[in-house]
Amino acid sequence: MPLDPRDALQAALEDARRRAVDALTPVMPLLTDLGRVFEDAGHELALVGGPVRDAFLGRSSADLDFTTDAHPDATAALLKRWGDAHWEIGRDFGTIGARKRLGDLDVVVEVTTYRAESYDASSRKPEVSYGSDLVADLSRRDFTVNAMALRLPSLDFADPHDGLRDLAAGLLRTPGSPESSFSDDPLRMMRAARFAAQLGLHVAPPVVAAMTGMAGRIAIVSAERVRTELEKLLLAPDPVPGLRLLVDTGLADHVLPELPALRLEIDEHHRHKDVYEHSLTVLRQAVALEEQPDLVLRLAALLHDIGKPATRRFEAGGGVSFHHHELVGAKLVAKRLRALRFDKDTVKAVARLTELHLRFHGYGDGDWTDSAVRRYVTDAGPLLQRLHKLTRSDCTTRNQRKAQRLSAAYDDLERRIERLKREEELDAIRPDLDGTQIMGLLGVGPGPVVGRAYKHLLALRMERGPLGEEAAVAELRSWWAQQPEQRAG
Repeated sequence: MPLDPRDALQAALEDARRRAVDALTPVMPLLTDLGRVFEDAGHELALVGGPVRDAFLGRSSADLDFTTDAHPDATAALLKRWGDAHWEIGRDFGTIGARKRLGDLDVVVEVTTYRAESYDASSRKPEVSYGSDLVADLSRRDFTVNAMALRLPSLDFADPHDGLRDLAAGLLRTPGSPESSFSDDPLRMMRAARFAAQLGLHVAPPVVAAMTGMAGRIAIVSAERVRTELEKLLLAPDPVPGLRLLVDTGLADHVLPELPALRLEIDEHHRHKDVYEHSLTVLRQAVALEEQPDLVLRLAALLHDIGKPATRRFEAGGGVSFHHHELVGAKLVAKRLRALRFDKDTVKAVARLTELHLRFHGYGDGDWTDSAVRRYVTDAGPLLQRLHKLTRSDCTTRNQRKAQRLSAAYDDLERRIERLKREEELDAIRPDLDGTQIMGLLGVGPGPVVGRAYKHLLALRMERGPLGEEAAVAELRSWWAQQPEQRAG
């Protein structure tokens, strides 16, 4: 007999409570101690938001968020006496931080004054005002699952919007109307997608409708804040539900327009893949190959084909081509990630992986020379392991025979790379002669000639493998005899 839904929900609630007790036990002495510090000073204090939600999910955290009726000056004074260290970087937003050692734990706390934030219609920064009531403070939070609190030191549980019930039911709602919540802070629409990915929550239909109707309002939020939410989404256990929500609501049109652009029309004969669905599958397959979450790999997996819409051509006979989409895509990737204020190293790495993701294709159709393998490794450089994962993930064919053939071909390529690494120190390919030796043999000083000679010897090294010093000297002299500087003399 199937379990009554009400009984199932009640059982889920009881499980959540047990998990919370277990998760908070290690830090309970600190919670009650800090609560008494504020209580003795005549102030309220409550553990709030993510740490409370995570406790009900059975997750512990060394970073704890609190809310209080004390204003920042009073909070700073209390934390300065209580903690091993304190800081006031977030004072403008009512937040004071501190660190305290608790046994083996180094616990970080942030205490924020009850507040309400909202955006002016054209502002990128929230306007902050302080409140005096915990329930009112919880009402202005983004989602009901984050609007739960534990009063300290009494340990009374405050849940005015049934956040625990929603968490047990796997539902994401806003405390008030979603339109009002998203108007106060449009970034909350991005957070909805992130929580769908991080926590596996089903986003309530009214929330989805508000996200769809208000998607354009995300434009007033700074690129840095949008990027931070996108990073958190992408690093979730399964980013795909969150990405689908961004695309389906139209938010992606404003923050990552290249992603919805991948939804190319599928011709009636299905002669080419749905590039959008393919990209999401590649992302999931790349995640499965990770040792730990890798933002660069995930960005590359998601965006590796964004050059296809711009390069699509319908060929005679009904075929479709995307010539040089990897080169176009690399430029588009760099442009988009720069617009989102990603750091230079991430931009460079993701663009390079996008550019290289097709290099392997054709390996199984004919023998690559050792020279070609060396170039593959050298061009990938420190991104080689990520390129291995991206290339393997890029195989999404349902044809098992073809998939097995591609996998076997890549296995063979990796074996050859390992063999050449052992034989030739492939990770650090250099010419057989360095710049100082080149200058000494040619009788020249630093300048363009040395660079050209170095490139010539490096090309020979890539083509033939190690030459040895004697052969390299002979090749250098032969090359030098043909240069314009020599012929002019």
